[in-house]
Amino acid sequence: MNNHYYLYILTNKYNRVLYTGATSNLLRRVWEHRNKLNKNSFTERYNVNKLVYYEVYYSVTDAIFREKQIKGGDRTSKETLINKFNPERKDLYGEMVEN
Repeated sequence: MNNHYYLYILTNKYNRVLYTGATSNLLRRVWEHRNKLNKNSFTERYNVNKLVYYEVYYSVTDAIFREKQIKGGDRTSKETLINKFNPERKDLYGEMVEN
């Protein structure tokens, strides 16, 4: 069985708010954020629904470790990751859905 786990970063349309998460199903999880399924959540409150960064792992432990590492870092480190991966801050969700 080929399980994938993802570390991801979302932002809002103004790229001012960052949210870091981990999941085993990136498309479903981003869809949940976009459709505000978890009322009163951080992402719902700040309208954070644009996927701008992700990493793929084969171990849930590695994905969670990386999530904690990024959450524990400063904003500059997150911005650097995003800028190297997706300098135009395009919403990667649309590209993933098309593939």
